[in-house]
This record gives sequence, C-alpha cells and structure tokens, in this order.
Amino acid sequence: MEDWQAGGFGLYLHWPFCQSKCPYCDFNSHVAANIDQTRWRDAYLREIKRLGEETKGRVLQTVFFGGGTPSLMLPETVHAILNAVRATWPMVNDPEITLEANPGSVEAGRFRGYRDAGVTRVSMGVQALNDDDLRRLGRLHSVTDARQAFDIARNCFDRVSFDLIYARQDQTLADWRKELTEALSMAVDHLSMYQLTIEDGTAFGDRFARGGLRGLPDDDVQADMYALTQEVCAAHGMPAYEVSNHAAVGSESRHNLIYWRMGDYIGIGPGAHGRLTLGGTRWATEAPRAPGDWLARVEAGKAGELPREAVPLPDQATEYLMMSLRLSEGSDLGRFARLNGAELDADRIAGLVDLGLVTTEKDRLTATAEGRTVLNGVLRELLA
Repeated sequence: MEDWQAGGFGLYLHWPFCQSKCPYCDFNSHVAANIDQTRWRDAYLREIKRLGEETKGRVLQTVFFGGGTPSLMLPETVHAILNAVRATWPMVNDPEITLEANPGSVEAGRFRGYRDAGVTRVSMGVQALNDDDLRRLGRLHSVTDARQAFDIARNCFDRVSFDLIYARQDQTLADWRKELTEALSMAVDHLSMYQLTIEDGTAFGDRFARGGLRGLPDDDVQADMYALTQEVCAAHGMPAYEVSNHAAVGSESRHNLIYWRMGDYIGIGPGAHGRLTLGGTRWATEAPRAPGDWLARVEAGKAGELPREAVPLPDQATEYLMMSLRLSEGSDLGRFARLNGAELDADRIAGLVDLGLVTTEKDRLTATAEGRTVLNGVLRELLA
C-alpha cells in the first residue's frame, strides 16, 4: 500500500469569485461584475479530464467546492462538473460532496439545484449571529438571512455545517457563550469555529497596522474563548475532532480529514493546491492564483506544463505530523518513522507527556486539550 492510501483520495475545486471581499479574508477570492459560467465550466471539465488520465483507477472519496463563494455557481455548472467527475473516477458508494455557501437569498435559492446535481453537504459561512458584527466583518447577509438560509439547507441536505468567527471586536466571554449556545441549538452535525486572525495584506491587516481595529480581545480572553468553545461544544455532543472543527460522532468532514491524514488530493482552479503521488513520488501542485491567468492557461492546453515540486520523504514526515496532531485521533508514530527514516526522539515525547501536552497509547501520539492550545510549541519541540 502506498502511503497516501492511509489518508484517502479527494478532489478540490476552487471557485475564485465573491460578491465582495471580506476585510479579514486572505483567501484567493476576487470580485467580478460578470462571469462567463459556460467558459469557466468548460475549463473545469478540461482539467478534470487531464488529471483523470493521470489518476486512472483511483477511487474518489470526496469532492469539495471551495472558494471564494461557490454558491455563486449556477446549479447547471455544478451539475456538469459532477457528471464529469463521475465519468472520470470510480467513486465510493456514499461520496461526500461538499459545497461552500454564503447565506444570502440568491445562494440559498440555489440549494435545491445543488442537491439535485449531487451535492450531499453544504458548509455555510455564517460567521456571526449578531448583525452589528456581521457588518463589521463585511458580510452582506443579516442574522435573519442566515437563519432562513440555514432552514432551507437543512430541508435540502442531511449534512449541514456552518462557520463562526470569535474573538471579534468588543466581544466578551459572556457574549461568545450566548452566541455559541445559540449556534449549537441550530447545528445539524458539524460546526467550524475560527478565532479572528489579522492577516497581512487584508483590509483588517492594514487597519490594524494604522492603529485601528480597536477592542480586540487580549491573548488571555482569546484563550478563555477557545477553552469555552471546547467545553460547550462537547457538552452539546459536538466534541472537537480537530483544533477548529466540531462534529457529532461520524459527521466529521471526510474531505478535510484527507488533508489532515495526508492523503492525496487533486486541486483544480485558480490558486488551488494539490498533493499527488505518481510513480512513487509525492508531488506538490499549485495553480496560478490570478483567475484570468489560470483560465487562459487551461484554454490554451498549457495547464499540464506547470512545474510540480517533489516532496522529499522527511518533508512528508514533517507535514504529516503537523497536520495529524491537529486531530483528536493524533498521529501514527510508525507511519511518521517510515516517512522520516527515524523515530521521533523518545525523550522529547516523554518530556511533553510529563508536561501534560501529549499522550501516547500503543503507536499513537495525541495532543491533549492543553497541548492543542500550544500546538506550534509542541511541534517545535518534537521536530527540533
């Protein structure tokens, strides 16, 4: 068995367009007045065919439409893409096919079309259950819009997830507890909770550098909010299976688990990353970020000329440890040793065990709840 098979095989499709650019967002997203969906559909179909020829016979487990705002895609576009996917790869009996969506009325009106196209799961960018904070975050929807879209999604799909951002301006621990409890009363099977981070190159980053963006919680309050999230979600049957992701047992995001378990995945679309094992070598792939550049290259038949970077085994070992320790299931120490050519230092592991930051059982290394709050430090110690 090749190493990637321990993680699985998935397909990521990046739709780069949004109605507006959120001030905190550093994803590869672009605002465009007019989008030729036929032209974009044909480009995705062309890339599916090209990469399908390289991976013939592989069984595809998941498909993920990310962005940007994939719910701006016409259902007909999604339908054509998924028809091509099914014709290209054999799929598991119950594939997970996720589409990210914003809870605006236009996008919600398309949910039934996405379901009929074959989407099985929707992940909604709610971000806040407070209209003032939604405006601060640059979101175009209201809490009422979000609730209505959520109800439509719940009636269309068995699996629905949504995102929230915490540690927002002027947000208190009591505010977050109230909002989180409200979110859990709505939740179907999965929630993602992300701490607001100020990234360079974003509108928030520029504002923060100028001394703006006042009222952000300090480090101690942020840590308390993270701890509260773990406590409240676990009490509601949504324990953390990854640092920022919570789910009922069996409802974890199978696609994201492929990343964290270091499986293989194809990335299609502007700026999309991929990891592909071909001929015994694991390759890192990355598409051009600019939508126009990517589209022109695909239409000219030059997408296959993009350079790929071979990932050496020790780098794969590091990547595996960094990703898998984010999971509550932890890391397979034997797999790490096979990739690395050497085991992790037993004394360093023992030191972290004594500090209560990791546990070991059989051949698995797992970060404790305390360890996940300082995971970067744990990784530095293990990989030193």
